[in-house]
Amino acid sequence: MRQMIRISEHELDLFIEKCSFKKFSRHDIVSKPGLVPNEVFFILKGLIRVTVTDQDGIEHTIHFAMENQFIADYSCFILKAPSLYTLEAVEPTEVVVLPRAAIDWGYRHLQEGEKMGRLIAEYYFIYQDNRIKNVYARTAKQRYDNISDIFPNIHNRVPQHMIASYLGISPVHLSRLKKTAMEKQ
Repeated sequence: MRQMIRISEHELDLFIEKCSFKKFSRHDIVSKPGLVPNEVFFILKGLIRVTVTDQDGIEHTIHFAMENQFIADYSCFILKAPSLYTLEAVEPTEVVVLPRAAIDWGYRHLQEGEKMGRLIAEYYFIYQDNRIKNVYARTAKQRYDNISDIFPNIHNRVPQHMIASYLGISPVHLSRLKKTAMEKQ
């Protein structure tokens, strides 16, 4: 929070009192579809994968969230609508759970609470906009070449099939891209 807004020790203590800490094991479901999300998670340690399942039952990885990032089905959180996303811990993960009541309290009582909310919304918008541009305006190779910039060390943290899913390609195509990249080095 201190990286985003000015906040006194007293304000921070009052805000943290309204939050909780939670640990998830590898493969634990952090949030599932069909429920209205009423909390946002801040990742202290670990990695969460966000997936959506299409009408044919095929799961698609649409995002990874790592340390020092907020994660939720943000638009459904804002709209108080049932989520379509599954959030899964890919590795042992520790989070701060920010319930809706804590966030609402922060907007009302923190000197720069609304600024923090705006900055988080702006980050989310920019990420989503870039994600759309990547999917529609860049080749699979360009998306592959860019993934480590978006998610540092991702190749060592998640299985290749999840990376392929995120890139919108098959695991075989991902293997070819990796092989070509290694040959150029």
